[in-house]
Amino acid sequence: MSFWGRKPAPPPPPPPAPPVVAATGPQIDATTVVSLLGVLALLGGAYGASIKILPLTTTLKTRILFVWHLFDALIHFVFEGSFLWNCFFVAYALPTSFTAQAQAKKVTLFTPPDVYWLGRQDLLYGANYGSTPFSRLWQEYAKADRRWGGTDLTVVSLELLTVFVAGPLALWICYLLSKDEKKGGLRKWFWMIVLATAEIYGGWMTFAPEWLTGSPNLDTSNWMYLYLYLLFFNGLWVVFPGWILWEAYRAISAGMSQAEMVDLVNYLGKKDD
Repeated sequence: MSFWGRKPAPPPPPPPAPPVVAATGPQIDATTVVSLLGVLALLGGAYGASIKILPLTTTLKTRILFVWHLFDALIHFVFEGSFLWNCFFVAYALPTSFTAQAQAKKVTLFTPPDVYWLGRQDLLYGANYGSTPFSRLWQEYAKADRRWGGTDLTVVSLELLTVFVAGPLALWICYLLSKDEKKGGLRKWFWMIVLATAEIYGGWMTFAPEWLTGSPNLDTSNWMYLYLYLLFFNGLWVVFPGWILWEAYRAISAGMSQAEMVDLVNYLGKKDD
């Protein structure tokens, strides 16, 4: 008791702070959004070009094939072309003193011991060491597959073929598809078979080394990186080429059947004579 009455009770202690839990979900930022919008922009551009270039009487199948191959070419040139730019022209100089080493970036090597990209022992190349929008784009994808932030020899070798062979071939197919649908059908399918086979083979060679070694560079614990970046985007280059191979098989089989029928009619005509 005090002179003026009972002393006020002390305030209750604050509740304990919740434990800090490390974020395990996807880290969505401006780079994530811009990168995904970039993919949609290329797809929209391919569809818009199909409306501009193809006749109104074009069948749905031909339009889908045109849009896919143009989208494929744009992805190869714009996105994967920028990946190669980072691999050959974006570099980080390794520290040469103890003071610089204390402030150095954390690096990940993607080449075997005593093997140096472009023969440079003093430089590390790749998107991880750049600050341009396309470097940040590949830094974003490297969250799902670390190899795309550096210079993995298998990945770069495949991308050289992808950009300089598959990209132009996809454009050539678009040109063929823009012509009369009734002409050069088997020639169109031949080149689509070549490209589709290369796309599936390239996908296998991209991921088979990871699967055979326990996927050390893939982040399979994050739902967005696993299902969106790895499965969905790479799966497109399995589903569409697989469908194209099936359609090509049907078209070639039908063409052979027609040719056989013509030969049979000619043979019977000669026999009657």
